[in-house]
Amino acid sequence: MLMSLKLLSKPSHLSCYYFSVMCNFCLIFNLSAAEVKSESLQIHGFVAQGIIDADKSNYINDDESLSLELTEVGINASYQINNDFRIAGQAVYLNGGNRYHPGLRVDYLLLEWNAFYNEAWQASFYFGRVKNNHWLYSSTRDIPFARPSILIPQVVYFDGFRDIAVGGDGAAVKLKYSDDYFGDIDFNFSRGKSAISDEQANVVLGKSAQGTLEHALDAQASIYWRPAFSQWRFGLSALDASFSYQRDETDIFSDGDFAFQFYTANALYEGEHWQFSAELFQERFLTSEFYFPGFHRDEIGQGYYLQGSYHLINDLSLMARYERFYANKDDKNGSQLAENSGGLIPSYFGFHNDTMIGLSYDFSSNFRLNAEYHWMQGGARLSPIVQPNPVANANENWQVWAIQLMYWF
Repeated sequence: MLMSLKLLSKPSHLSCYYFSVMCNFCLIFNLSAAEVKSESLQIHGFVAQGIIDADKSNYINDDESLSLELTEVGINASYQINNDFRIAGQAVYLNGGNRYHPGLRVDYLLLEWNAFYNEAWQASFYFGRVKNNHWLYSSTRDIPFARPSILIPQVVYFDGFRDIAVGGDGAAVKLKYSDDYFGDIDFNFSRGKSAISDEQANVVLGKSAQGTLEHALDAQASIYWRPAFSQWRFGLSALDASFSYQRDETDIFSDGDFAFQFYTANALYEGEHWQFSAELFQERFLTSEFYFPGFHRDEIGQGYYLQGSYHLINDLSLMARYERFYANKDDKNGSQLAENSGGLIPSYFGFHNDTMIGLSYDFSSNFRLNAEYHWMQGGARLSPIVQPNPVANANENWQVWAIQLMYWF
């Protein structure tokens, strides 16, 4: 009943405006694709608009009101120069409230070189702004209809790091091996860095940090194995990244450095009706200086999620997910965090738990409606991550629901 009242309280003309914008984008994208699509040049796009409500937290906005800040518009293209070289890129407009800063961004823009291939082996190199293909859903998180849900597991795919994690400027290599005995083996390695805007820095550090956050070169590697004729796929990944902070003259913070290491093990099952996925991870987050000269903190966090979906009929799917995260494996209830901060940071900022149920309905081959409800606990995955905001997040338990309509071509 409360949800219905909130929906009715919103001005109807605003919803009509967003629907009109979506229709115009769809028309423009389809006309553009019809004009330029060829065997060598491929253009695709998507438009997704929804409504979302986060009760008792500032996950979406500071006043906890029902929001239309669930907008995603993107266009991607690839051009096959010849058998060995291809150019590909994607630009998107996002508005997700406090999850990440609104506006345009280029997710990737790369040159792919298919350097070697035969019946069993393939080696490809990528240069430019390359995509992150290392985590289970990292290569599809930027596309609404390709990811498993509206809000993907925050324990791994934290929204605050979205633009940094999608890809970076550098180079990557992919090696693929396939036969009927060993199955399919994929190895990925990348090295690069992401430019961090002031808006992105505010999401991660908080608005009171007046300085500049820079991302140094990071290294990532992953390996995936699908046994021959199997519906299972297994993977391992590793990330080593570092960041530096340069204070402003009027800053209350000091120059500082951050190191982040992230290791995952995952599994995916894709059957005719059932799909299961899980990722188990451990992360290390090291902070030097920043809060004040001489400050040092080195914590090991751990977490996981379990996710399953079932196709009731061809067009309707149900999903459930259970995820857990502890920012410090030696302080799972956050009591030490609260004590070290003198009570300024509540203990529930030491963990993040989420239980989710959702459904997805396909109206056609390129028109879908997703809906989901989350029971959240804790604030360890709320932005800003470096400076928790207990005033705007005064409740340990909070809920999120979202409905999103998406179209793609």
